[in-house]
Amino acid sequence: MAVQSHDPSLYEHRDLIEVKRALISVSDKTKLLDLAAALAAAGVELVSTGSTAATIREAGHAVTDVSEVTGFAEALDGRVKTLHPAVHSGLLADLRLADHRAQLEELGFAPFELVVVNLYPFEQTVAAGKPAADIVENVDIGGPAMVRATAKNHANAAIVVSPGRYDEVIAAVQAGGTTLELRRSLATEAFVHTAQYDGAVANWFLDQQDAGWEDAPVAAEAEVSDEDEVAAIFATSEGYVGYEVFGLRESVLRYGENSHQRAALFSENEGVGIAQATQLHGKEMSYNNYVDADAALRAAFDHERPAVAIIKHANPCGVAVAPEGAADPIAAAHEFAHACDPVSAFGGVIAANRVVTEGMAKTVSEIFTEVIIAPGFEPEALAILAQKKNVRLLVLPEGYTQNPVELKQVSGGFLIQDADRHFAPAAEWTLAAGEAADAETLAELEFAWRASRAVKSNGILLTNGGASVGVGMGQVNRVDSCRLAVSRAGERAAGSVAASDAFFPFADGLQVLLDAGVRAVVQPGGSVRDEEVIAAAQAAGVTMYFTGERHFFH
Repeated sequence: MAVQSHDPSLYEHRDLIEVKRALISVSDKTKLLDLAAALAAAGVELVSTGSTAATIREAGHAVTDVSEVTGFAEALDGRVKTLHPAVHSGLLADLRLADHRAQLEELGFAPFELVVVNLYPFEQTVAAGKPAADIVENVDIGGPAMVRATAKNHANAAIVVSPGRYDEVIAAVQAGGTTLELRRSLATEAFVHTAQYDGAVANWFLDQQDAGWEDAPVAAEAEVSDEDEVAAIFATSEGYVGYEVFGLRESVLRYGENSHQRAALFSENEGVGIAQATQLHGKEMSYNNYVDADAALRAAFDHERPAVAIIKHANPCGVAVAPEGAADPIAAAHEFAHACDPVSAFGGVIAANRVVTEGMAKTVSEIFTEVIIAPGFEPEALAILAQKKNVRLLVLPEGYTQNPVELKQVSGGFLIQDADRHFAPAAEWTLAAGEAADAETLAELEFAWRASRAVKSNGILLTNGGASVGVGMGQVNRVDSCRLAVSRAGERAAGSVAASDAFFPFADGLQVLLDAGVRAVVQPGGSVRDEEVIAAAQAAGVTMYFTGERHFFH
């Protein structure tokens, strides 16, 4: 079925949206009354379902039952209550379009600016060993439909699936409304939430299929060994698998980070990244190859100008952008990136944000390299590099973009956050010490600040001429990172600029840079000893800017 498209000129811009009407339907009642009280105090009309409505009403807040909105009582033991045009029109109406506003008015339906939904406790019911009939009854239908509808329509409404976001939403409502940035963040979290939920349901149904659908209590989780659960991940080629991993299995890798660990590559639905890259040549990709290649992409694609990043063990050996007027920009970028640390670049992984040219290929072919990943390769470049039997050559899928969110597994769950993609421009920085930098130095500082995001914390990056010259990464104190960066830079430290991913807690780390001849520094600021650090820069006559943001990377 074709998807309807609209002329972009018909859309009205909507950023700050006042919350006038909220739909709340939650199984997890954590902090529900705090949210309801705040919304009621702000004059928001509350619409709710079943036990959620009863809880809000018992606390003394006015609430409208969904059945009053739809004109129908809950049916089929509560299986049908929100699946109605009066609800979903209010969730999906794109109020940027005059036609949608007119249709709502004609139908007599009102929009929702805020929807708070979390789903039936399916996984908890499975873990409790309940009978299959009870587990199936806890497959939520209306909840995911509301979550996905509102997330799709995030231009007009905010979807909240976690009590952990209530305080943020309350603050937004009290400040006048939700911003587009907040709604996008909430929508992203919502789609991850429904994907995980659907994965859990699919897992259980697959287990039942294998077990012959015996309508008996499911074995408690403790009776399933870790080895059995992990083995299922590598035995399943499609669908959602395991309890922490979901997606389509693309390949089983030879081993993981170490030879005694199993590993596989899974791709997300509609993903456009390294998991979908096409390998043109070379040995089979390893687990570590994928990790380093993705880190290289992260570093190279932070820059708009032609850029190359060389990565070893997830840290940059060198990052550079092409100098203005370079005859072969991407080849020049690689030359400067390699020059930062030629020793560490041996056996490294290279990412380029432009097509690899013949000129770049000639240089790279002389250096032992594990992986090269780029948007493409000139035929001449491919012919040169293909003479190296082992180098892996990967082409990114069309439309590659960096992930909007990042996930990290922790014991018993996982963390999710917005990807660190914001770089405060120099125009927003504060001059903390020394004279204002000239345009050339300011541009160099901006490059250093962007490139520092790729350095593992504590991170210090020295640059000159749009290229890194010294990197200090992954140290447990900032002084050692400064010493490492200066040591790697050697004589090149004199006249370079420095970026620090977080503030200097004392002046000692900065002093290492000043003694080495660094001429300008950019850092977040915000230490209780900022005055001490500023005084050191002032005494050395060095320009120092505060960005007001940091770029921790662990």
